[in-house]
Amino acid sequence: MCIRGKNKTIMSETKYLKLSGLEPLIVTPESNFINVGERTNVTGSRKFLRLIKEENYNEALTVARDQVEGGAQIIDVNMDEGMLDGVYAMTKFLNLIAAEPDIARVPVMIDSSKWEIIEAGLKVVQGKGVVNSISLKEGKEAFIHHAKLIKRYGAAVIVMAFDEEGQADNYDRRIEICKRSYDILVNEVHFPAEDIIFDPNIFPVATGMEEHKLNALDFFRATKWIRENLPYAGVSGGVSNVSFSFRGNDKVREAMHSAFLYHAIKNGMTMGIVNPEMLEIYDEIDPILLEHVEDVLLNRREDATERLLDLAESFKGDFKTNEKAIQEWRNGSVQDRLTHSLVKGIDEFIEIDVEEARQLAEKPIEVIEVNLMAGMNVVGDLFGSGKMFLPQVVKSARVMKKAVAYLLPYIEASKDGKSSSAGKVLMATVKGDVHDIGKNIVAVVLGCNNFEIIDLGVMVPPEKIIEAAVRENVDIIGLSGLITPSLDEMVYLAKEMDKLNIKIPVMIGGATTSRAHTAVKIAPEYKETVVHVNDASRAVTVASNLLQAETKVEYAKTVRAEYDKLREGYLNRSRDKNYHSIEDARKNKLQLDWNNFTPVKPNFIGTKTVTVELSELVDFIDWTPFFSSWELFGKYPAILTDVVVGEQATSLFADAQNMLNQIVSEKWLVAKGILGIYPANQVNDDDIQVSDESGKDLVKFLTLRQQSQKTAGAPNIALADFVAPKDNGKQDYIGCFCVTTGFGVDEKATEFEKQLDDYNSILVKALGDRLAEAFAEYLHLKVRKEIWGYASDESLSNQDLIDEEYKGIRPAPGYPACPDHLEKPTIWKLLNVEQEIGVKLTESMAMWPASSVSGYYFANPESKYFGLGKIKEDQVIDYAKRRGISTEQATKWLSPNIAD
Repeated sequence: MCIRGKNKTIMSETKYLKLSGLEPLIVTPESNFINVGERTNVTGSRKFLRLIKEENYNEALTVARDQVEGGAQIIDVNMDEGMLDGVYAMTKFLNLIAAEPDIARVPVMIDSSKWEIIEAGLKVVQGKGVVNSISLKEGKEAFIHHAKLIKRYGAAVIVMAFDEEGQADNYDRRIEICKRSYDILVNEVHFPAEDIIFDPNIFPVATGMEEHKLNALDFFRATKWIRENLPYAGVSGGVSNVSFSFRGNDKVREAMHSAFLYHAIKNGMTMGIVNPEMLEIYDEIDPILLEHVEDVLLNRREDATERLLDLAESFKGDFKTNEKAIQEWRNGSVQDRLTHSLVKGIDEFIEIDVEEARQLAEKPIEVIEVNLMAGMNVVGDLFGSGKMFLPQVVKSARVMKKAVAYLLPYIEASKDGKSSSAGKVLMATVKGDVHDIGKNIVAVVLGCNNFEIIDLGVMVPPEKIIEAAVRENVDIIGLSGLITPSLDEMVYLAKEMDKLNIKIPVMIGGATTSRAHTAVKIAPEYKETVVHVNDASRAVTVASNLLQAETKVEYAKTVRAEYDKLREGYLNRSRDKNYHSIEDARKNKLQLDWNNFTPVKPNFIGTKTVTVELSELVDFIDWTPFFSSWELFGKYPAILTDVVVGEQATSLFADAQNMLNQIVSEKWLVAKGILGIYPANQVNDDDIQVSDESGKDLVKFLTLRQQSQKTAGAPNIALADFVAPKDNGKQDYIGCFCVTTGFGVDEKATEFEKQLDDYNSILVKALGDRLAEAFAEYLHLKVRKEIWGYASDESLSNQDLIDEEYKGIRPAPGYPACPDHLEKPTIWKLLNVEQEIGVKLTESMAMWPASSVSGYYFANPESKYFGLGKIKEDQVIDYAKRRGISTEQATKWLSPNIAD
């Protein structure tokens, strides 16, 4: 029997976090720091992801065993990957762990952003584990619901510093969210305080962005505050996050992790997810490196980031030196220096080194043919082997161009003529299309490999392409297009070249192009070789195979045979599909319950222009497509930590952030928008009649209907199905819009091109595109919550917006649900787009400026995005009559969607 006072003292002393596998783990002040192994995580380990995808669970268990043997006191298990059945994978892996005593002796951290995966893990986990994580992101109600279940399952929990407004990114937000979460858990859920572990967000430092300077220091301060003010709660975090800016430089990362942990533990951090192999002993860190790292972590100097970035070059691999040796590469031979500058994209010394090489050469042209091409061959080899990535290659090209520009006057003066090249390539974006980012990237990559590029630009008519190709005696023609009408232009051009008996091979590329379309539609129209190039990394190989004497004949035969086989298989597959007649498809239309639904009357009816500061659009940017445009594939922000491309993605992201700050602060671009919301009703099954408030007809939107035969019960959908039918008697509404951030993009890109800076020229175009999409997202939010107001209580995060979790849709002409580009002029007419905001349509219905977005607004809660798929000739004929055009014209515009 215990004395009450004494019992109280004992309870307070023993109120520690207690976890277990087969063996207990009690976290006491003497524990110092609990290391959580991070390699059994599909988002952090490419190897582990591969093993789980292949269902090679035996080897996956070896990864877990290695973590335990390597000193991990808890293992973090994460199965969050789009192509995995996360519930199945989590359940199976934890069950297998339970049968392995040497692994199961340690507790498990069930790590997922999806509640169903967390709960699956809780049902089978051995002993007492930890859930990573829950937060207030989805609101208090969901937070309490999840916490109660975790408590019932008997697990501890990591709580992210994240609420309905977003992730905590400064000290005040961290402590505000953690305090609120703690109070809810302890006072309302009655969650044991010692089983609560906070993750106050470890963010990267030394990114070059001003707002990131306090990332580490704010974490330390928040950790100290939590430990002093939230009794018994612990603190955790993913330590590797702090060093993302230095992916690929293990020596600096190890030092950063150790120094970060040293200060975090001093401030009260109790556990963390960290790879023990990526830790240096704090006392053994090079003192100069440690000083620079801690200057960054503790924000002790204004120039801390720049100094560490400079010093970091000296610590790559096992090479250690001091600050004086930062530029040691400058002591190498002139060839070594030129190669280093090209590989690293450093232009600071290029003219000095080129001049030295010129003095040593017999002729100025030799500096290009010998020295610079030797360096670019290294770049090409590294790129081809996956050790360099596209943004780095574009930076190398910038250095190369500056070097060549310096040499040109000397070459002209000596009348040496031009350098020999690997071949002459004509590049053009076809008639009616204004998009050129992809084309420009391919041109840069080919240029880096000694191909001479003739770039005709955008919206190039076929006769100009043919005339220039013949006049310049080019070796290859490269055609690019982004919108679907571009496909027809490529087919037409192939026919014209064939008529003229031209024998120049053609490379096809661009977003709407494909290997199948090239094989089925373009290649049969041209006797010479036509090859689809799906990304810039393949362009050099294709171009070389087309031109090298020892490969070109066999390569052409191989491509022709491959495309013949693909075409035959494609056409046979198309014939095997079953389709409804358009009448039967309409009978199987989507049936909504209009009798029990009343459309929300908009707060505003009519047309209005919209202006917005660029700064307001930044938070709406979806960064994943930005990285894709640079051929770095992965979902943001996970791509920044990707094992393969993470280092380059982080570097590119830092450059993008710096330019974005300039775009916003210096007003490089102008955001203009216009929208309209009008009364509308479905008529004639597939059309939407738009009128003004008095009932006067304004325009009619034409929609297309799916015709492929579906599984039983599945409807054949058209966009018109989401609008109340006229004969139902209920007034419905539709909206449409056009936004642009493109004015100023071409001017800035041209400025950079004049400075021989392709990298920043491409970067500003890519950011212009991202801002235009962000403007569309921003305006749609305003429409839903305010202007139309059909979702006035909406509260979604930016990720929710990217994931399209809002009510209603904003489909765009030219995209899967409505591939009919001829709908754009109807929008332009209704909104008076060109006169109001200056955005024009080309003859192929591309928008100019290129960084523009247009589309419709549908408010019905049942509306959803879908793909039209293939349609049959009867619908094309019907559509032509509705549109008032010939069947031939309709066929031309709808050809990508017409079943063969």
